Amino acid sequence: MNQELYYMFVKLARVWIPDAEEVWKSAALTKNYEDGDGSLQLALEDGTNLEHKLDPKTKNLPYLRNPDILVGENDLTALSYLHEPAVLHNLKVRFIDSKLIYTYCGIVLVAINPYESLPIYGSDIINAYSGQNMGDMDPHIFAVAEEAYKQMARDERNQSIIVSGESGAGKTVSAKYAMRYFATVSGTTSEANVEQKVLASNPIMEAIGNAKTTRNDNSSRFGKYIEIGFDPRYRIIGANMRTYLLEKSRVVFQADEERNYHIFYQLCASAHLPELKDLRLGSANDFLYTRQGRSPVIEGVDDTKELSTTRHAFTLLGVNESYQMGLFQVLAAILHLGNVEVKDRDSDSSVIPPNNSHLTAFCELVGVSYQDMSHWLCHRKLRTATETYIKTVPRLQAVNSRDALAKHVYAKLFSWIVEHVNKALVTNIKQRSFIGVLDIYGFETFEINSFEQFCINYANEKLQQQFNMHVFKLEQEEYMREEIPWTLIDFYDNQPCINLIEAKMGVLDLLDEECKMPKGSDESWAQKLYNTHLKTCSLFQKPRLSNRAFIIQHFADKVEYQCEGFLEKNKDTVNEEQINVLKASKFPLLVELFQDGEKAVSPTGQPQGAGGRTRLSVKPDKGRTSSREHKKTVGCQFRNSLQMLMDTLNATTPHYVRCIKPNDFKLAFSFDPMRAVQQLRACGVLETIRISAAGFPSRWTYQEFYSRYRVLMKQKDVLQDKRLTCRNVLEFLVQDQDKYQFGKTKIFFRAGQVAYLEKLRSDKLRVACVRIQKTIRCWLARKKFLRQRRSAITIQRFTRGFQARCLAKFMRRTSAATTIQKYQRMCVARRRYRQKQAAALAMQTILRAYMARQKYRALLRESKAVVIQKHARGLLARRRFKRCLRAIVYLQCCLRRMRARWELKKLKIEARSVEHFKKLNIGMENKIMQLQRRIDEQNNNHRATVDKLATLEAGHAADSERMRVEVTRLRGVEEDARNNANRANSLQGELERLKKELATTQKEKKTIEDWATKYRDEMEKMVSELKSQNGLLKSEKDDLNRMIQEQRQQMTEQMARAIAEETQQLETDLNEERSRYQNLLTEHLRLEEKHDDLKEEMALSSNTSRPGHRRTDSTHSSNESEYTYNSEYAEADEGSRVSEDSGRGMDTNLTLKLQKRLGELEQDKQQLRDELENKEELFQRARARDDVEHKKARGAELEYESLKRQELESENKKLKHNLAEMRQSLLGNQATGAGAPGSPAYKVLLDQLNSSSEELDVRKEEVLILRSQLVSQKEATHHKDEKETMTEPTHHVVDVSKLKDTDEIKQAYVGLKDTNRLLESQLQAQRRSYDNETEGLRSELQNVKEENNRQQQLLAQNLQLPPEARIEASLQHEITRLTNENLEILTDNQDPTASREARVTILRRMVDLMEQLEKQDKTIRKLKKQLKVYSKRIGEMGVGQTEGQTSPGQMVDEPVRAVSIPRREKDFQGMLEYKRQDELKLVKNLILELKPRGVAVNLIPGLPAYILFMCLRHADYVNDDEKVRTLLASTINCIKKILKKRGDDFETVSFWLANTCRFLHCLKQYSGDEVFMKHNSARQNEHCLSNFDLAEYRQVISDLAIQIYQQLIKCMENILQAMIVSGMLEHETIQGVSGVKPTGLRKRTSSIADEGMYTLESILRQLGAFHSTMCQHGTDPELIKQVVKQQFYIIGAVTLNNLLLRKDMCSWSKGMQIRYNVSQLEEWLRDKNLMACGAKETLEPLIQAAQLLQVKKKTDEDAEAICSMCHALTTAQIVKVLNLYTPVNEFEERVSVSFIRTIQTRLRGRCESPQLLMDTKVIYPVTFPFNPSALALETIQIPSSLNLGFLVRV
Repeated sequence: MNQELYYMFVKLARVWIPDAEEVWKSAALTKNYEDGDGSLQLALEDGTNLEHKLDPKTKNLPYLRNPDILVGENDLTALSYLHEPAVLHNLKVRFIDSKLIYTYCGIVLVAINPYESLPIYGSDIINAYSGQNMGDMDPHIFAVAEEAYKQMARDERNQSIIVSGESGAGKTVSAKYAMRYFATVSGTTSEANVEQKVLASNPIMEAIGNAKTTRNDNSSRFGKYIEIGFDPRYRIIGANMRTYLLEKSRVVFQADEERNYHIFYQLCASAHLPELKDLRLGSANDFLYTRQGRSPVIEGVDDTKELSTTRHAFTLLGVNESYQMGLFQVLAAILHLGNVEVKDRDSDSSVIPPNNSHLTAFCELVGVSYQDMSHWLCHRKLRTATETYIKTVPRLQAVNSRDALAKHVYAKLFSWIVEHVNKALVTNIKQRSFIGVLDIYGFETFEINSFEQFCINYANEKLQQQFNMHVFKLEQEEYMREEIPWTLIDFYDNQPCINLIEAKMGVLDLLDEECKMPKGSDESWAQKLYNTHLKTCSLFQKPRLSNRAFIIQHFADKVEYQCEGFLEKNKDTVNEEQINVLKASKFPLLVELFQDGEKAVSPTGQPQGAGGRTRLSVKPDKGRTSSREHKKTVGCQFRNSLQMLMDTLNATTPHYVRCIKPNDFKLAFSFDPMRAVQQLRACGVLETIRISAAGFPSRWTYQEFYSRYRVLMKQKDVLQDKRLTCRNVLEFLVQDQDKYQFGKTKIFFRAGQVAYLEKLRSDKLRVACVRIQKTIRCWLARKKFLRQRRSAITIQRFTRGFQARCLAKFMRRTSAATTIQKYQRMCVARRRYRQKQAAALAMQTILRAYMARQKYRALLRESKAVVIQKHARGLLARRRFKRCLRAIVYLQCCLRRMRARWELKKLKIEARSVEHFKKLNIGMENKIMQLQRRIDEQNNNHRATVDKLATLEAGHAADSERMRVEVTRLRGVEEDARNNANRANSLQGELERLKKELATTQKEKKTIEDWATKYRDEMEKMVSELKSQNGLLKSEKDDLNRMIQEQRQQMTEQMARAIAEETQQLETDLNEERSRYQNLLTEHLRLEEKHDDLKEEMALSSNTSRPGHRRTDSTHSSNESEYTYNSEYAEADEGSRVSEDSGRGMDTNLTLKLQKRLGELEQDKQQLRDELENKEELFQRARARDDVEHKKARGAELEYESLKRQELESENKKLKHNLAEMRQSLLGNQATGAGAPGSPAYKVLLDQLNSSSEELDVRKEEVLILRSQLVSQKEATHHKDEKETMTEPTHHVVDVSKLKDTDEIKQAYVGLKDTNRLLESQLQAQRRSYDNETEGLRSELQNVKEENNRQQQLLAQNLQLPPEARIEASLQHEITRLTNENLEILTDNQDPTASREARVTILRRMVDLMEQLEKQDKTIRKLKKQLKVYSKRIGEMGVGQTEGQTSPGQMVDEPVRAVSIPRREKDFQGMLEYKRQDELKLVKNLILELKPRGVAVNLIPGLPAYILFMCLRHADYVNDDEKVRTLLASTINCIKKILKKRGDDFETVSFWLANTCRFLHCLKQYSGDEVFMKHNSARQNEHCLSNFDLAEYRQVISDLAIQIYQQLIKCMENILQAMIVSGMLEHETIQGVSGVKPTGLRKRTSSIADEGMYTLESILRQLGAFHSTMCQHGTDPELIKQVVKQQFYIIGAVTLNNLLLRKDMCSWSKGMQIRYNVSQLEEWLRDKNLMACGAKETLEPLIQAAQLLQVKKKTDEDAEAICSMCHALTTAQIVKVLNLYTPVNEFEERVSVSFIRTIQTRLRGRCESPQLLMDTKVIYPVTFPFNPSALALETIQIPSSLNLGFLVRV
């Protein structure tokens, strides 16, 4: 184990370990590996720890994982570690994360089927890949096709593209796109559209050869090899197709979820069509051959539409309708044949029931006898040496025979269609080379493998051998080219496997031998295989549990084949008698199918057994018709055809495309690693990797290595010779010399060495980063410390000073406080003492008074208590006496009542009988006695009581006497007290009265205070309300003013926005129309160029010796239109000139038509402008209406409305006055179109409207001011009333009480309401009157505008008329207008006097006009007479009149051409005279033979244009229209001719663009139009053209200028195209920013500045050269700006397109490079003062793409920022850039898939084109703004170097 390996297996190093589900799983080392360790300690990505055991014998370590910067590479060979997990992971990352389906693997393009339509196959992508090197763009099928096309043209060697893969991998689609690429980039040599025919063969072959399988909805069930032929100019001239291995068994059998061939279902779905009614078809479920798979419909596929596409393709390939119906008839017959039912007759025979409908349909469709076909379906003929027997066959064999016939017929039909497709694609042109596209099965292995899998794998063995040899050959050539020592690379050679199959006594040989045996069987053949190969060949094995199978070790895998069915499939026989029946058919197409056929019998003549799944279709060779050839077995035929294919491929340069199926469920962008690795092993990709890894897979140029790994070098190791430097560094870094080799231009590395160097580089960079971080952090920390130290010192200084000042201040304050405290305490003590003294005196006074009062009150209480006691005690005594008296009386009454009762009772008892009484009162005597005794006792007690009472009475009487005396005394005292009480009562009453008065007084005071408070509150509230109301009014005023301002601003902005939008829309429409018009010119040029080429070819074929005719390249861009002028001026005779003139006249007519079309477009433009003006007017009306409504909503006071009405009345008067002035202005200027936009009347109208609106605003403000003044006056009055009421509070109280009356409040409210209604009605009436007046004014203004427009239209019509008719029309119009006005005046004026005056005025004006008309008529008649006299004189002088067309400015009524005799002028008039015969010499010397460089340097800019115009002026001066026409036509045609010859020379094109524009400007400047004469001097105005109007020729010359401009753009594009990608993307403008990543076998263009490589400086120099050349030629500045804008658009579009197609360019550092390059381009614009030309805006998509590469791409905020930033990029472009973003260094991170999905979600609402690339062919429409020249024509001198001495100055 070497040193590098120890270095790589360290902690955190990542490795790959095997996994059962994911095949390979990533893990990281948790511990360094030491030599001798038996296991590795790993941690999986999910955090699981794992111990990986090493093989004790081999000690093989697991595969190392590549660095992250190498993951996702375009080329798998660029990976440092080349092994299976690295390849699988790289493909998965590209496919899942980046959505990239193509990847290079050396010379192989790996294509993964996305199961989704991707927008990467459009014409823009084809154009982007066209002409590019294969390594310069991202992997694509177009890159492989371009490489094949380029190698065919460069090496003159045929090419092949081999597309392989299993079913569903996308082989057919890849082959289709490759052919589409060839058809697009190459074109065709004739009008036969061969490339369209080649593409049209695809739907036909898909219909008859493709079917739905469980793996693919459109699986090709055959192999095909298409040869696309090219002529010597490498354009498609035809194609040829060869097919292999058609799966015929699918015709009669389909597995579940599969279908038969598409064509059957297309016919069944279209059975309702009238032309297919005779086929008797129905649903696909009605036929056995189409319903077995139970899946007759494919989701998303319309079989009816597909049949229409197939029929269209047949028609395009020349198969007429009758043949198509014949094909459909045969296909329908096959379906009916499958439904023929065969029944058992007995065990050995079978029979078809009579009148079988399907057999009848079959026989009718193919034109055969029903009896013959039904007989031979159930019988067969056996031949012996002497006799022939007819034998019945059992039902099973009859069914097999029926199916064999169906398969044979379909195979014949398939071959016939292929043959006719080839006939349609053949051509008579000699083929120089071809590119073959092979679409064939990949390696297949299933659970049960039979004969078809054996043939497919045999073919793949042959292809793999060819692939291995080619790869090995390329490796060998590379090593030999670099002159490095090499040894044979050990790679898997599958020649032993091929020998096992095809050699003598091989599998196929033994199979053919067994087929010839009379009793051969699959079992006997298997035994022969075992006996022959089991012990002799290690690649052949026998299964343990089977004697009828064998195993072959293929290059991809072991495959077990079941021998059952091999013999029958190899024989592939059909009943001979059935074929004879078909050959005897009355159907011509069926006979044609079998006319080249032969007896289809088996080599042994044995009957056919049960059929199986057979994939066979070998195109029959027409030259081989012998019986022996016909009896070849399928295996023999397939081996021969395969050998022919291999011979073809070996004679070509192959290109490989390996298609991979990512999953078995057809899920979009779903990757199954297990399925993918199986296919990678089977298709040879891993073998390519292994061969590359066995040698030196990593290759670097010395410059790239030096740039990438310079960080590993020391300064002393860097030498001038970079090769020697690299050698020294490598010898130091890698000790093992076998790990690398030095070639002539490259350094070759073994596998893993680049990763080792990358690790060294990353470690070095990491150490450098750590050192830089350390230094920077130290510097930052020290800087921070010093800053903090300085800050701390400063803070301390200021703090200490502050503290000192605070201490001094504190001390001063303390001293002052002490003094203040002393005096303050003294003052406080004195004040406290005085307060205490005063308080003590007050307390003493109060206390003494209180004590006196208390003493008085005590005495008073005592005296009053004695009186109260006296009276109370007397009262109590009397009460006691009375109570005793009442008690005694009561007792006496009770006793007496009781005694009376007793007496009454006694009397009653006595009245009764004694006996009864005795009876009743027995025992009562004792009781009576007892009662008697009690009574006695009571009587005694009573006597004692009476005695006591008597005693008490005596005592009481004494007491009473004593009391009576006392009472008498007390009565005296009481009398005194009563007198005192009366006096006290009077005093108390007085006191109460005083209290009541005091309370009343206080209540009144409180009432007054409450009223005053309430009044004050009410006044304050009223004042505040008034203030708030005033504030509200002010705020309302401010709000109204602000709203008015805002509405005015909004309306202005809306108006400006609407005008801007309309203007922008008009400009867009105009630009689109210009673009369409210029595209029509371009198409016209192309057709004209083709016409000229055909004419030249005809001229060359007719007379090859004629001089001056030379064929040019058909791809050369020509600018010559239908003004083609003969180049051989010297040899042109008069007759040819006449014919050319007539041709030019026809061309002029076409040009005039184009001019008329342009005029119509200009009219449309004017109509659009009128519509815009109408919209503006409507907007103004709406704005005025809104203003009025806004005015309606303001205020309701009567004074305000009256003021408003007065203001409006005055305003209306002003408007009427202004309208009158406006009308006068319009009437005065109507004849000159003064009412047009920009005219004085129009300006007056705008000024009036603006002043009116401003005046209205002023009036509004004044009204608001008046209203505020009225309100303030009301408030002042109200305050005055309140002051008066405050002087009389009682009245105020009364008023308040009155206002509290509810009824009166209601009445006041009702009155106020009525008043408001009255005011509102008056206000509405005033509003209606104002609206009516305003509408009247608007309608009047609108009428004025309409009248003005009508006047303009009439004026324009009059200008187009001849002068005479123009005068009459103007006079007539004036009379009509006056009449209408007079009628209006008469109707308006009710006064008869005014009417009479108006009539008189009208009559006078009409008389004046009639007089003017008569004068004009007299003048015209006089001029006509003079013209006739001149004409007669000319006729007498013998001057012939020239025939020709009337020039645009010539009079219509002139019968002859007027000739004016030039007069000699004393001074030069700025004209040049030449003779008619010198015209050819003029254009030859001035145009054809003029060298632009000499003219641009030595002479004034535009000199040829000035000379031509001066010649044209003289022709106009002499009124020679023929001379004018011929001069203009000659000029135009010669300019076109020189551009056709030297159209690739930028200087020539720029020179004639400048002169053409100058000539056009001269025609405008001196045309006599006032629009173009504004900047002329008086002398220049004298030089204007006088006789001819050349407006139509100006349009022709403008078209010529457009053509020259387009030629200039194409010329610049061709020059810049080679510089843009190299200078803008690949060149490292900022050295050291972007690093070079390892690249694979397909080397990209180096990003290091090599010799001869274009840089940004090259682009800037070229742009500067373009600009200086155009400036020297005098090109208009506006035109230069348009050219620069187009240049920058090309630069931006090409750069962005390449960025979107190159993964290696999408990195952070490249974004910085692009932004720097763009800044340099902007700096160039600033230097040239071209920033305002719009060129910078064309670079906006590129700028945003560069910013997108540099911004953060992680969070949702980043996504939002990206969405708002990249508004110039489409969603597809943004997503593409994010998918392609590739880190160059380990410190960068990839963009996550979730972030890309977030971006897609946010951008989902955008409405934009889904196109990915920008259209680089877009040319902005060009305009030629008028640029008059200040140069005087009379001052121009003609240099002698121009050889124009024959020109005479006039």
